Amino acid sequence: MDRADTSARIATVIEPFNKKALPVTDDTSFAADLEWDSLTVMDFVAAIEDEFDIIITMNQQAEIETYGQLIDAVTKLRG
Repeated sequence: MDRADTSARIATVIEPFNKKALPVTDDTSFAADLEWDSLTVMDFVAAIEDEFDIIITMNQQAEIETYGQLIDAVTKLRG
């Protein structure tokens, strides 16, 4: 799976979490732009893990601040 495919699948998963209906780019910050609280982040991470059948550790989550970083992390975890 390449980065574009990963991005498309994540875009589908993020849609119900994007309450502000903001356009999402690689630079979109989950905390600053989408204004997600920790519960929303945890729910979203669980949805991503289910979608891709992966585990994102707490340490990895702490390093992922933007949509682009998430795409790269999921792409890497998928191999």
